[in-house]
Amino acid sequence: MTKAFTSLDDWRQDGHYFAHRGQRVFYKHAQAGTKPTLLLIHGFPTSSWDWSLLWKHLALHFNLIALDMIGYGFSAKPIDYVYSVFDQADLCESLLKRLHISQFHLLTHDVGDTVAQELLARQYDTSADANAANSAQPKLLSLCLLNGGLFPETHRPLLVERLLLSPLGALIAKRIKRANFQKNMCAIFGLNTPPTKREIDVMWALINENNGLIVMPALIGYIRERQRNRARWVGALVHAGGDSIHRPIPVRLIVGEADPISGRHMTSRYRALVAAADIMLLNGIGHYPQIEAPDMVLKGYLDFMHTVQPLARA
Repeated sequence: MTKAFTSLDDWRQDGHYFAHRGQRVFYKHAQAGTKPTLLLIHGFPTSSWDWSLLWKHLALHFNLIALDMIGYGFSAKPIDYVYSVFDQADLCESLLKRLHISQFHLLTHDVGDTVAQELLARQYDTSADANAANSAQPKLLSLCLLNGGLFPETHRPLLVERLLLSPLGALIAKRIKRANFQKNMCAIFGLNTPPTKREIDVMWALINENNGLIVMPALIGYIRERQRNRARWVGALVHAGGDSIHRPIPVRLIVGEADPISGRHMTSRYRALVAAADIMLLNGIGHYPQIEAPDMVLKGYLDFMHTVQPLARA
């Protein structure tokens, strides 16, 4: 795959907005008739633009949706807002319902993985109680996770992330400069697949959109949420294989093994906890495989999907 760069203006050009809890949320939607629906959820601290290298290729096979979660990218970044994984999951479900999606697949990254774990847990809440109020929620058919902190005990946040989470968070956020951001991003990419200047420029611009640095300490509270809700979110992955109560939901893990935050060490924990773990390791690739090695991610994802349901060959 040739890495065809997508500018900020081009990514925003055919986007849409909808309201969630009174806030403006950006999303993109490539409609594809009767093809299956795939929802893409990005990570911290970036945005849906992270999927730009895969967008046109995935749109050949899927009714494709990507959004900027509250606090990210082109979406609203309110200061007085309770940011949480649960609310981001509500946001995703709200968008699916707005678009009249009754069933969907997920491809996620970083904190998007945690949102996916909550969406997965909700599927099991519904299957355990057929009369639950959310029984009409869209049905999750499969899940593919890229690098993310699936297990609090294996997550290794950067120093700047730990500082943002500390009482000094607001002060640290104000002092983050582009050079700091570039240094931290290069530290989590693969040695031979560093981000380009143009990629850093776009990511930095999207973080600063709507004065976004101010809300970063609130956004990163998801790290503590992972600790508080470990049983629910890790349990959802463990149950994905199905049992007498839970229907099986296929899950694949595609991981850049060189990622210092959630790379090879995280997959070892995943293999220990998840029966018949489906893992694809990308050697030499870091925390952003969809940017560093989009061709490998695309192949790995489509191969996985062909085991889930037949896809029309483009």
